[in-house]
Amino acid sequence: MGNVTPKGSEEAEARLARVRCFLLDMDGTLYLGRRLLPGARRFLQVLRRQGKSFLILTNNSSQDNVAYAKKLAQLGLPVAPDRILTSGEATALYLRRHHPGARLFVVGTPALEATFTAHGFILTDEDPDLVVVGFDTTLTYAKLWKLCDFVRAGLPYIATHPDLNCPTETGYMPDIGAIIAFVRASTGREPDRIIGKPNPEMVEAVLVRTGLSPADLCMVGDRLYTDIA
Repeated sequence: MGNVTPKGSEEAEARLARVRCFLLDMDGTLYLGRRLLPGARRFLQVLRRQGKSFLILTNNSSQDNVAYAKKLAQLGLPVAPDRILTSGEATALYLRRHHPGARLFVVGTPALEATFTAHGFILTDEDPDLVVVGFDTTLTYAKLWKLCDFVRAGLPYIATHPDLNCPTETGYMPDIGAIIAFVRASTGREPDRIIGKPNPEMVEAVLVRTGLSPADLCMVGDRLYTDIA
């Protein structure tokens, strides 16, 4: 009896053949911490050989695309910075469209702060127009206290992404979701808008960057609630 390919498999292969750009998650998909995951290098090699484009999407807003490109190169995955889109960059693009030149109170790393200043925003902890929360690995209680004061006062409240934890080689480290939960417990408020995957604002940033339509894209990730939902 000859080989029989299930109809569902044929349809899946046909869909993949039509994909023009693969959107790849990073933490937990390409690597864990400083360890490259099996198959990651070969997958990118296959995409390049087949003439397929890819864009690496990360909700991790603690670093910028240049830092991530450097990390990938150290892991043996050379990727140009313009092939990487972070939730921090997507948030800056969203705010530039809807709140150009706004005064921001940012709970984030120096890299995230630099992303916003590069897009023309003024960073301040006095009388801001809105607050932005990212994955802040430099977090202090003083930042949390001031953040809660501004949120409680009713300022627009934006989060770069929704992730509860960030995967590492040794387990998980608390991500922005833990900060959001802290603010909720203190103020009773949720973010007015969350930008990163799987939200429309991140998809819009992808479409602008690639010039493609949603039908041309395929998302590859490790978590349904952020990568696929």
